[in-house]
Amino acid sequence: MRISGSHITAGLMMGLLVAGLALADQPARQMPYGHGADTKLPNGVIGISLHVGAERIGDPAILYVGMVHPEGPAHKAGLRHGDELVSVDGMPVKGKSYEEVVTMIRGEAGTVVKVEAKDEKGLHALSIERVAGDKLPRGPSGSHGNQAP
Repeated sequence: MRISGSHITAGLMMGLLVAGLALADQPARQMPYGHGADTKLPNGVIGISLHVGAERIGDPAILYVGMVHPEGPAHKAGLRHGDELVSVDGMPVKGKSYEEVVTMIRGEAGTVVKVEAKDEKGLHALSIERVAGDKLPRGPSGSHGNQAP
């Protein structure tokens, strides 16, 4: 018995439909990277978001500073969009998960975290005092997406 191309296409479409329905029944996670209500991270932040990147598939992942809050302590200390995060408090971030690095950066408001970052000029070490997360303005005027010069 010969199977026509239209039968193969119909079978693939049916398989995708069934798989899609199965995925739709899965519970949705509230927040990515383990930051849901069950995770108790300290309230102290430095005002950055991190992005994971690699040159090619299979290369080791690199953590980059994706966005810097224009009124946050990281911006005031000199951390900039695109900087590669190298270490936190003397501990290399290479080989660590995103969640581990976030936990290393977060801490009690008023305490200092030492961050080593690399940019086009080279490696630089910064001491950044954490602030309470609710002290950073939200919305258009203090948006993470607005990169200050």
